[in-house]
Amino acid sequence: MAVVQQSIKLPQWRRRLLLVLVLLGFAALIGRAVLLQGVRHAFLQQQGAARTTRSMTLYAHRGMITDRNGEPLAISSPVESIWANPADTKASKEQVEKLAKLLELNPTEIGAKLANQNRDFVYLKRRISPELANHVMALHIPGVNMQREYKRFYPAGEVTAQLVGYTGSDENGLDGCEYQYQKWLSGKAGSRHVIKDRQGHIVDDLEAVKLPQDGHDLVLSIDRKIQYLAYRELSKAVEENKAKAGAVVVLNAKTGEVLAMVNLPAYNPNNPNKESAKSRNRAIIDIFEPGSTMKPMTIAAAIETGRYNAETKIDTAPGTYKIGTATVHDSHPNGLLTVSQVIQKSSNVGAAKIALSLDPQYMWGVFNQLGFGTIAHVNFPAEASGKLRNYKTWHQIEQATISYGNGISVTLLQMARAYTVFANEGELRPVTLLKSKEPSVGQQVFSAATALSVRDMLETVVQPGGTAPKAQVMGYRVAGKTGTAHKPGVGGYQDKYIASFVGMAPASNPKLIIAVMIDEPSNGQYYGGAVSAPVFSAVMGATLRMMGVPQDAPNNNVILPPADLPEVKEAA
Repeated sequence: MAVVQQSIKLPQWRRRLLLVLVLLGFAALIGRAVLLQGVRHAFLQQQGAARTTRSMTLYAHRGMITDRNGEPLAISSPVESIWANPADTKASKEQVEKLAKLLELNPTEIGAKLANQNRDFVYLKRRISPELANHVMALHIPGVNMQREYKRFYPAGEVTAQLVGYTGSDENGLDGCEYQYQKWLSGKAGSRHVIKDRQGHIVDDLEAVKLPQDGHDLVLSIDRKIQYLAYRELSKAVEENKAKAGAVVVLNAKTGEVLAMVNLPAYNPNNPNKESAKSRNRAIIDIFEPGSTMKPMTIAAAIETGRYNAETKIDTAPGTYKIGTATVHDSHPNGLLTVSQVIQKSSNVGAAKIALSLDPQYMWGVFNQLGFGTIAHVNFPAEASGKLRNYKTWHQIEQATISYGNGISVTLLQMARAYTVFANEGELRPVTLLKSKEPSVGQQVFSAATALSVRDMLETVVQPGGTAPKAQVMGYRVAGKTGTAHKPGVGGYQDKYIASFVGMAPASNPKLIIAVMIDEPSNGQYYGGAVSAPVFSAVMGATLRMMGVPQDAPNNNVILPPADLPEVKEAA
């Protein structure tokens, strides 16, 4: 039986349709390939990389700030920050609640941070302890990771706050030395480019790790023990005198190094807030009229001309001196005074008469050489230059008032520095906030004879008959000057005062200069000799003994005036 074979032929139109469909399929594949490999190649590669690769910042360790003896004033400790990739994070409700409890956050807050699936990085909590971070990671939530960072701590707290400053959440300096030496302290961050899986685990490095370069340590000239001492004594004085503010500067008289710089009110740099910016470093930034602490500069300038000496007589009667329509006053009439007594009694009339006998350009030149009207160049943010008007604009009354510290503005650091001429045989020393490696080179302003003569006059200020017996220090000779000045305001001087004292010891060979300023004392006393001199005495005595400086006077050298003797006051 023969087998009959049949051939099935498709209709012509069906064959053509099938061919067209096959060709369209190939065209679609080719088009898709072109789209993926050509048109959208960069975008898709970027999206793929975003889901698999990460560029991790490796933070540099910020340098320490220490005092001159290596005691830490600012240190960085390692902490952990918890972050997440919202697109990769898969967490149950129970896990979110546990995570929120550990991080002390609201579960709703965490949910809001993870809601944006277009983001691949979001912080959940920054700067937590490594122990707490380990508890978080033990939850094993996909997409949640931890990152090593550093947190700044300030062991001395508010005692050094305005000087050291503080950092923000990113460890960038925001104030003080932290801000000024940001580049030196911060170093350079490193990086690591890696591939991660969907659970956030690192699979491989894409390139060599760029290691961070740690910051450098900064050694200040401050001695933390002296800083604590000055802070304690200033705090007492501000509280007892119900003052608005205060500041103390302690200088090494020979090197110009700042051994202490204290300001009140203060703040806690470990927990700074919006009010922290108001607690500035008054010793460098704030300017004030120094009052009678300027008189030694005027007297030194006069002696340098050769026309005056310590015994030259000045008639200050009747305690007033009319200049044009203005009148200069003493706190009480003194009659005929020697130049030395003009300093001891703090006579405005005597200082004004001496100043008006000097050439204005010469007098301005001396004050300018002493650093008034220019910054002290201690490399601190917002350092003030003070105000010393050009002599060409002076009227007689202005020349007279500048001689006793009115009509001129200075910083406390400038005043402390100016007194280095009396501690160093007429040589003005530069000042520094950094520990010195080499002796500083100064500028000769007065002759050694002039400087020693004025220093002898300054010793009489702290003796009975002077304006500051309370500045005396047991076992040491002291030389210094009080200042009491009205505060200028809108429309003229206010009934508010700045009380100050600047002095040095041992007077036979000064090792330290201490300047004290109390702003607006309001508890009955406002003279520099009553308010600021006791702070000087307490800080100077303790510091000299702490440094082991040999005594230049017997232990019974402190002689206070009799209780029934009227207080020697100075006119403000």
